[in-house]
Amino acid sequence: MSASTTQSGRGAARRRALTGRAIFAGPGLLYITLFMTIPVLLVLVYSFFQRGRFGGIVWEFTLENYVRAFEPVYLNVLSNSLVIAGTTTVFALVIGYPTAYAITRLPKRWRTVALVLVVLPFWTNFLIRTYAWIVLLNSEGPINSSLVDAGIISAPIGLLYTPGAVIVGLVYAYLPLVILPVYASIERLDRQLIEAASNLGASRVRAFFDVTLPLTLPGVMIGAIFVFVPSLGNFVVPELLGGGKTVMVGNLIRDQFLEARDWPFGAVLALFVISLLVILFAIQAAISRRINGTGKRYAAKQVTHA
Repeated sequence: MSASTTQSGRGAARRRALTGRAIFAGPGLLYITLFMTIPVLLVLVYSFFQRGRFGGIVWEFTLENYVRAFEPVYLNVLSNSLVIAGTTTVFALVIGYPTAYAITRLPKRWRTVALVLVVLPFWTNFLIRTYAWIVLLNSEGPINSSLVDAGIISAPIGLLYTPGAVIVGLVYAYLPLVILPVYASIERLDRQLIEAASNLGASRVRAFFDVTLPLTLPGVMIGAIFVFVPSLGNFVVPELLGGGKTVMVGNLIRDQFLEARDWPFGAVLALFVISLLVILFAIQAAISRRINGTGKRYAAKQVTHA
């Protein structure tokens, strides 16, 4: 067989491989292009132009929208949103990690049942679940009534229409988005490392902090991003549970597009959330690569010194 025939065969094999990849990846790439790439590019373009007198876009280039975003009133909304989203993420991780860890310790036949129960709230309309918290948290709701009946408080307290109510609603809404990736990360963990730590005298607590937690950090970070970014952009929960008193970036973006009809400024605010998402995923990817490259060596070192 000649060299040219061999190269021709290799070229045909490459073309077939590329065709196969295009067939399988094509629908996904088309979906991403139509519903993510093009909309984001439109938002980016709108951010550099002016608002029309009665809304819409005036195609005159300006950077005023970006300068306006740094005004104190908007920076205050941004800082408030970051605090609420960050607090929500911390509470979701504190609740979600132990829950995911406990699910991995269940017998296999019960794990599926537990995971179904975790995602069960998603089968209910988001607004209905949020309205349910209004019933629970209002001054005549079950929580206040139980506290008064138990003698813990003498009169109903204001639980509703507060930043705390917003955080509770966001944690409830996005908690499954922490549990699922953390569960998957713990489930893939090599159990032999934990057994080796135990055999060498490490307590369960030390084995957890030296082996389990470092190797499951990628799942923890994914769960944190899945909670933080949607919480930052959510406007339904602050509107309903915050009573309009708690304004977040999501409320501001919604108002700019639908009420003020200032699409260019709304586009700038939306770009902030998009940019933050990209940055967080880049950080998560870098940490994941580092953990995948050194995590097992680190865990083995800790086990050796146990």
